[in-house]
Amino acid sequence: MSDDAPSLLDRLSLNQQTLRQWSLPELADGCARAGVRGVGLWRAPVQEYGVAAAARLVRDAGLRVTSLCRGGFFTALDPGERAAALDDNRAAVDEAAALGTNTLVLVSGGLPAGSRDLPGARERVADALGELGPYAAERGVRLAVEPLHPMYAADRCVVSTLAQALDLAERFPAGQVGVVVDTYHLWWDDTVGTQIGRAGGTGKENGSRIAAFQLADWVTPLPAGVLLGRGQLGDGVVDLRWFRQRVETAGYRGPVEVEIFNPALWARDGTEVLAEIVDRFLTHVG
Repeated sequence: MSDDAPSLLDRLSLNQQTLRQWSLPELADGCARAGVRGVGLWRAPVQEYGVAAAARLVRDAGLRVTSLCRGGFFTALDPGERAAALDDNRAAVDEAAALGTNTLVLVSGGLPAGSRDLPGARERVADALGELGPYAAERGVRLAVEPLHPMYAADRCVVSTLAQALDLAERFPAGQVGVVVDTYHLWWDDTVGTQIGRAGGTGKENGSRIAAFQLADWVTPLPAGVLLGRGQLGDGVVDLRWFRQRVETAGYRGPVEVEIFNPALWARDGTEVLAEIVDRFLTHVG
């Protein structure tokens, strides 16, 4: 464990999906009791609870919302579908602002049915960022483009590498559009260290693009459907400490959010899982 572990622990945030078995009040109470000061929230359970009520609940527990998931899905060809997606993303920006977070995580969307045009799909993502960026910035929210592992490119996210995410983000002011560094999605890419450095930026005009840093491990075999195969910290092959050191070298000192989709964790006692996460975080990330 490194000497900066106590300050690093203060930056630990728990993404809501990691303990999906907990209600929002249970999440707020459990994190407060465990000394975890941040939570990453998802739109559907927040909407169900009520955005204003969720903001009040988290604030009263002494926590902060480190991100809201998710916006995006910008790749439709149909004009009506694209307009609806933009409207939904404006609503997501408003929800993020109401929750007090400056980070809205975006999953760009996959290829439309029958399409094989990846460059065209990415260009439609850029068009959406250009339209939404000023709206978000006016409300104190930054759009955070998350590259997903290439296995999701067809149906979920045409942005597969940090370089592709930065190519999109750098078309716009750093205060409007940033990127997400997620270990689960990026660990395999031998250029990711260079790209994290690129994302760090230099000076006021080329500020940091790193809007969020998320952790999960890669374990095999992957489950059917591949969405729910993220590993507990330390159970897989990802050098989590290396990633933490790289983003810090690039100047990032923000929240470190644990986001694990894993039914085996959801089937366990939430308090036990959270204690294990804190221990694994200090062991494998600190």
